[in-house]
Amino acid sequence: MHMLRFTGLAVFLLGGAYLTALADAPRAGRMPKPAAGPATLLTFAKENPDCEEWTNACQVCTRDVKDGPQCSLPGIACTPGVMVCRVKVKGK
Repeated sequence: MHMLRFTGLAVFLLGGAYLTALADAPRAGRMPKPAAGPATLLTFAKENPDCEEWTNACQVCTRDVKDGPQCSLPGIACTPGVMVCRVKVKGK
């Protein structure tokens, strides 16, 4: 009799834990939209045509006349900082 009561209680607690975890799981349709943040690497390039090399402390980008902006890959644990122009186009 005690074993049956214990089994029922265990099933009840596990079911409750499962339903709680299921309710907290993110759903595809309910993901929040990211807030408007600082300029991206490409928008910075468009907004600063006189900048030849820029960085956000994670990636470095340069302006290639033929192919447009070329950027390095970020490190896996890098946190982007403020966008900074490192080299201005000569004569501008």
